[in-house]
Amino acid sequence: MDINQNNSFKPTLGLLDATMIVAGSMIGSGIFIVTAEIARSVGGAGWVTAMWVLAGVVTLIAALSYGELSGMFPKAGGQYVYLREAYNPFIAFLFGWTQFGVIQTGTIAAVAVAFAKFTAYLIPGFSEKNILLSFNMELKPVFQISAAQLVAIVSIILLTYINTRGVKHGKVIQTVFTMAKLLSLFGLIVFGLLLGAKAEIWNANWQDPWNHFSMEAVNGETIIKSLSGLAFFGAIAVSMKGSLFSSDAWNNVTFIAAEIKNPAKNIGRSLFLGTLIVTIIYVSCNLMYLAVLPLHDIAFAANDRVGVAAAEKIFGGIGSGIIAVMIMISTFGCNNGLILSGARIYYTMAQDGLFFRKAGELNKNAVPARGLWIQCFWASLLCLTGRYNDLLALVIFGVLIFYVLTILGIFILRKKRPDLERPYKAIGYPVLPMIYVVVALSLAALLLIFETNYTLPGLGIILLGIPLYFLAMRSKGKAISS
Repeated sequence: MDINQNNSFKPTLGLLDATMIVAGSMIGSGIFIVTAEIARSVGGAGWVTAMWVLAGVVTLIAALSYGELSGMFPKAGGQYVYLREAYNPFIAFLFGWTQFGVIQTGTIAAVAVAFAKFTAYLIPGFSEKNILLSFNMELKPVFQISAAQLVAIVSIILLTYINTRGVKHGKVIQTVFTMAKLLSLFGLIVFGLLLGAKAEIWNANWQDPWNHFSMEAVNGETIIKSLSGLAFFGAIAVSMKGSLFSSDAWNNVTFIAAEIKNPAKNIGRSLFLGTLIVTIIYVSCNLMYLAVLPLHDIAFAANDRVGVAAAEKIFGGIGSGIIAVMIMISTFGCNNGLILSGARIYYTMAQDGLFFRKAGELNKNAVPARGLWIQCFWASLLCLTGRYNDLLALVIFGVLIFYVLTILGIFILRKKRPDLERPYKAIGYPVLPMIYVVVALSLAALLLIFETNYTLPGLGIILLGIPLYFLAMRSKGKAISS
């Protein structure tokens, strides 16, 4: 690999490119799946819609708040840099470690496997049921590699290679695929409302929209339980977990700040435009679901694939194929954004002496190729574990905590660095950022109560970063002294 350490990041991404990275990184497969769990958790159509509206509003508030930080520190690494400047290198390292260990790489793995699963709709040989290699113990399989897992890994390797060739190649894929999925989602919504919507279904779903209840299928029968008190707030927490994380990864554009033209202005603008576009698309898509499918069919769609159920109602037998192509486009473009941006965090950590040294070097194409390949290797291993969804669930609590810490950093930096230039200020400060902090902390607390199996191990993953930080600092000290 031709390494030129005097190389620097080239600002080649415009406002459109940055906006497509925000929107493209947000839209994966969640919008086609998550509504089923939300419907089972909170019941009424009003509450189902409210979960998506609330997730969109909260995400917009966070994005607008991040705009101030991105204007102050338009550097590679984004959120890692914000935490380092507001707090200290230790807090920043915990974030970077969690991003590398699970959040970024785990998301890449999950999105890649979703891509492979829906590719198998069109090419059955790529199915996860097609086991290519199996390791058995006492005639029981203990480790298996499926065709779907290999397809997922190949897609990660391909996108990683493309992004090592320079950011201009990654931006072309990002813009083309994001435009394609935005247009296809818009088309699905329009055709759904024109061809699949039924007045009787819509009216039935909205007959008692604010009745909150949970639904569960037991031996072929639907058990409905009324929700009240703390149980209702727990249901909201479970629902928001899905809608918020279908809207996550909007912050990825901050990681590539050094490669954006006029980053002090364009990152804030792209955060607002990207999150607004996705919020409108998500809410509209869910209203379309409620016009096409009875609430029961949404809640109990096969394998939670609400998008497939809706498309089959709209387009008939070819509906599942249409959705399969849409999700392939969506997940491929989503992963390109995640892969492109993720390595910039490790680059900045390596520059601070807190990650593999080689990850802090740029290749002749002015991209951190070693960091990209390290990320590729770990994400590919996560594909092989088959536990990518579990890994994502483990960090839900931690992701919220880091978002809260970052937005609180705005308050800290206004006192700590009042003279620092702020070309863009958080809209609605201090009210809107504080609303986000309260909502996110409330959600984290509810998840700690109702999703303990996930939140406690997730907290453990973050805390594992503490000894790793001191090991990294020790290695850094030895390197300096030698």
